[in-house]
Amino acid sequence: MSYKWFQSSPAPAAHRAEREPSAVRNEVAPGIGRAAEHLFSLQAPDGYWCCELTADTTLESDYILLQLWLHQPQGQEWNPPSQGRIERAARSILDRQLPDGGFNIYSGGPAEVSATVKAYCALKLAGYQADSEPLRRARERILALGGLQAANSYVKINLSLFGLYPRKHVPSVPPEIVLLPGNVLYEMSSWTRSILVPLSIVQARASNRRAPAGFTLDELILPGVSLKFPKRTGLSILFHHLDRVFKVWEKRGSERIRAAAIREAERWILERTRFTEGLGAIYPAMMYFIMALDAMNYQPDQPDLVDAIRHFESLLFETDDRFLFQPCVSPIWDTAISAYALGEAGVKDDERMTRAADWLISKEVRRKGDWSIKRPDTEPSGWAFEFANEFYPDIDDTAMVLLALMHAKASNPSAQATTERRAINWLLAMQSDDGGWAAFDVNNNWAVLNQVPFADHNAMLDPTCPDITGRVLECLCRRGLASHDAVRRGVAYLLGSQEKDGSWYGRWGVNYVYGTFLAIRGLAATGSPDAREAIQRAATWLRSVQNADGGWGESCASYNSERFVPAPSCPSQTAWAILGLRAAGESQCAAARRGLRRLLDWQNPDGSWSEEATTGTGFPNVFYLTYGMYRDYFPLLALAGMA
Repeated sequence: MSYKWFQSSPAPAAHRAEREPSAVRNEVAPGIGRAAEHLFSLQAPDGYWCCELTADTTLESDYILLQLWLHQPQGQEWNPPSQGRIERAARSILDRQLPDGGFNIYSGGPAEVSATVKAYCALKLAGYQADSEPLRRARERILALGGLQAANSYVKINLSLFGLYPRKHVPSVPPEIVLLPGNVLYEMSSWTRSILVPLSIVQARASNRRAPAGFTLDELILPGVSLKFPKRTGLSILFHHLDRVFKVWEKRGSERIRAAAIREAERWILERTRFTEGLGAIYPAMMYFIMALDAMNYQPDQPDLVDAIRHFESLLFETDDRFLFQPCVSPIWDTAISAYALGEAGVKDDERMTRAADWLISKEVRRKGDWSIKRPDTEPSGWAFEFANEFYPDIDDTAMVLLALMHAKASNPSAQATTERRAINWLLAMQSDDGGWAAFDVNNNWAVLNQVPFADHNAMLDPTCPDITGRVLECLCRRGLASHDAVRRGVAYLLGSQEKDGSWYGRWGVNYVYGTFLAIRGLAATGSPDAREAIQRAATWLRSVQNADGGWGESCASYNSERFVPAPSCPSQTAWAILGLRAAGESQCAAARRGLRRLLDWQNPDGSWSEEATTGTGFPNVFYLTYGMYRDYFPLLALAGMA
């Protein structure tokens, strides 16, 4: 070890708040030392980091519905071989029921109707009676929230597969979408297409599926409210009429064309499970992939179906006291941010950093994926989010890995240099026409798709966003490209997307604090004189939303309100605000010092931090994420610049 601060003892937490700024700064070094050692203790032998990535009860609810698909009831009896796991999933769901009977989609949030409908259905399938206390309370909450009719289209589609919601009142997802000319499929976001293509097969082949005899959800229907699609206006009326056409086509259309569409959809999904750990390496797509293969009569021992189930079950945490599904895994992301934070904290020439660099370089994507539809002449590179997902490298991870590799040096410097060159060129090629960067694709902004009937998952598109653009700008500038035209265009994009109050929207983290800290860092790295005023306005905004205890906290409700909604302070969001203030040149301002003091007070003796807040975003207003390591590597990164 080369860290002098490891030998120091921290001041007692009870006295830290009263220390002078200089005394608090003296505590930063030992805090960094403990945090670094804790982070290294979480590193896998192969060199990567990967902690839990969790969400809400909808994953366990969907798991139970998947068992109904795979193990159809015989008459009134439903005794699937997975009954033990179904019971464990049901207990996991019940453990998170709110006092009002509902289920939420983020920590501290209110009951949400779609999540509560899913939980109710899953619990009832698991054997809980409609008049049991948990289901009675859930039912009352569902009816108070608008009934089953208020659930989103994906809930209704799933229920319709088993006759639990009228098929005529749910959106059609025709497999013929894969035959449409002009690459229309690739105008949808990567995650949407990886969900819709297998779902289209499932919907087309679900006519023989059913719930157990006598099983119904009619008690969730709010009297006097239509089961039909909500009334549409504007362009969405056209899609509503198109949906009616699709339904007629399903009954009277060409069987030859339908069969060709299903074959092409089958080819598409099978191709995208090569060199990956499941279709899209995300829960919904992997679940629908299993259902699609089963619908096409793949036998239980067929290798594609065996692998699909194996990859899906790899997302499960199952211990004596836990049963939780992850929506995906995050090793590239966790490794890149961990290595970057450690490097910023002064860790150099450490064998553990070399292992991290070697592992990251081994995970570079070297095959063309969906992104190449719009960038056919670009050499493949970049990094995915998961262990293996080569059709879908993402821009955010790629920028973060390139930042990490500035500190983490591989055992083969030549190979590292070549990898970095390719990845930088790939990042530059993935800039959209508006100057920003999105997550997986270029110019994925065909807004008309937001009007389709199944677009209420709020993620039909993958538009550019300030948080990713800020990270890419920081990466490019630290790589010596501050004068590149792509950076100039990125600066213009961020200046044009700043909110009136000085903040920036955060698409992939909650929310304005996240977007603002990354936009500031990106703009500051460019050194652009045009950005100075915007940076100062942003810093003023960050100071204005600091909590009285010195920390920062923001609720997922910010997305629904379209404005900052405060929440109790937490380590990750406090770290983001400090990082933003520091990048704005205000590391010694009173707000930053108070935030620093708060982080030190929160730190546990082993160097970790505790956090229950939901600070990650999947689909705004629909699906949120809790990253198990945000509470550790972001505070370390914040402390690293204050020593």
